[in-house]
Amino acid sequence: MATPFNSEKIIIQQINNVDFSTFLVGFDLNDLGEKEYRIKPLVTKLTHVIHEFAFGFHEDTQTDNTETLSKLTDAAKSIYKIDSFQKVKDIYDNNGTIDDDLEDKYLRRGEFGELILHLLLRDFYKTIPLLSKIYFKDSLGHAVHGFDSVHIQEETQTLWLGESKIYTDGKRGVKELVNDIKEHFKSDYLNSEFILISKKLKHLDNIPQKDYWLDLLTDSRTLKERLTTINIPLLCTYQCDLFSIHDDETKQEFIDAYVNEMNEIKNYFDGKNDHPLKANLNIILILFPVQNKTELVKAMHNKISLLQTLGE
Repeated sequence: MATPFNSEKIIIQQINNVDFSTFLVGFDLNDLGEKEYRIKPLVTKLTHVIHEFAFGFHEDTQTDNTETLSKLTDAAKSIYKIDSFQKVKDIYDNNGTIDDDLEDKYLRRGEFGELILHLLLRDFYKTIPLLSKIYFKDSLGHAVHGFDSVHIQEETQTLWLGESKIYTDGKRGVKELVNDIKEHFKSDYLNSEFILISKKLKHLDNIPQKDYWLDLLTDSRTLKERLTTINIPLLCTYQCDLFSIHDDETKQEFIDAYVNEMNEIKNYFDGKNDHPLKANLNIILILFPVQNKTELVKAMHNKISLLQTLGE
């Protein structure tokens, strides 16, 4: 069955458990017959997502071929109206980088972790975006809600509230994800976010089962009851040396090393997760190791910057 973006032709889901999932991009031959990491197809696929990522279901994302270019251009421009994306682009354009010691969480959002999470949720978890952070921005170009993704799943009637990180060190990334859930998954924070989301949702069309989601967000059920209807995907995209040591993702040597590293990071996450409500949280840890984090982010900014100019 076809997925919205057909990313499974590029992205491989290696581990798929209820609470733990991992992905990777492998290698292909270049024109010289050498094996190289498939960063270009990955970046191209991610650019296919930016229209829906930027506008969600708040606009008709199904356009005819004569409008495709203008829609992509509009989406690219809208992304850089968000302050964090523009600032990160400026950093990378000046040969800078963002290291793991950066404390500015807001600035990190400009590294496209949310876009990667959006794609994985759509194609591998069959979710639908409920709200777009890019579409609903304030006058200062800031996001209007705290979660990196707000999706829904019709079949299970669950709300998917996701967080994402792009780090050089995978363990540091998942440690920060633990801090995110400790900050966001508590009664007062959820209540304030639900009120904000529901206000925006009332003005949207094309939302399946809209009344159900409004009721879920605004009723007075207990925190324990609400948490049973929420899935929490936590994505860590990080730089992994395995893709520099190996050049064939199908060889058993690579698979064994990959699985060992993924399990090591999952165990590290479990050891760090001391959330008081963790027994009530439906967490899905998602790991997406890549060959080079900086190259991926720079390539994404270069691609989307180019899209801005194509319609001019």
